[in-house]
Amino acid sequence: MKQAGERPVLDVSGLPSVAFGRSNTSWLGNVFYMLIEGTMFALLFASYFYLRTRSSSWPPFQSPPYAVYGIANALLFAFSLIPARLAQRVAPSGDRQKIRLALLGLGAFAVANLVLRGFELTSLNCRWYENAYGSILWSLVGLHTGHLITELVETMSLAGVSFTRSMEGTRLADVAINSDYWYFVVVTAFLMDVIVYGTTRFL
Repeated sequence: MKQAGERPVLDVSGLPSVAFGRSNTSWLGNVFYMLIEGTMFALLFASYFYLRTRSSSWPPFQSPPYAVYGIANALLFAFSLIPARLAQRVAPSGDRQKIRLALLGLGAFAVANLVLRGFELTSLNCRWYENAYGSILWSLVGLHTGHLITELVETMSLAGVSFTRSMEGTRLADVAINSDYWYFVVVTAFLMDVIVYGTTRFL
C-alpha cells in the first residue's frame, strides 16, 4: 500500500523493448541524413540545369549517353523494392530466417545494380575531364554510386548479423531503417535517370 507522500510508481513493463518508425530516434537520424544527402543531389541537379541554360546544344557538341543500361538499371531498381519492403515488414516479427532471405535478396539486387552501373559509366559518351558537362554528369552518377555502395555494405552487414542471435532488439529496427534508406537510393536513381538520359534527348 502506498504511503502518504510517496510518488506514484510508473509501470513501464508493458512498453515494447524496440521502437519502429517515428518512435525510434535512429529513424529520425536516418531522415535527417537523407535530407542532407538529398540536398547534395539537389545542388548537383541545379548545377546541371544551370549549365544547360548556358549551352546552345545539349549535350554540348557530343552524343547523348546510351540509355540501354540506364533503363535496365532503372527496372532493376524498381524490382528491388520487393525485398526491401519484405525486409521492412518482417523485421518486427524477429523471424531471422525471413529477415535473412529478404536482406540477401536486397543485397543481390544491389550487386546487380552496381554491375549495371559499371556498364552505364562506359556508355556516358564523355569523360569527367573533357568539359563542364562531363564533370557534372560524372559527379552526379558518382555520388549516386557512392550511396549504392554504402547501402550494399550496410545491407550485407545486417545480413551477416541475421545469421547470429544478435539479430534482435535494435538490430530489428535497423533492418527496417535500412529499407527506408534503400527507398531513398531508388528514388534518387529514378531522378538521376530522368536527368542523365531524358533531358539529353527531350530538353
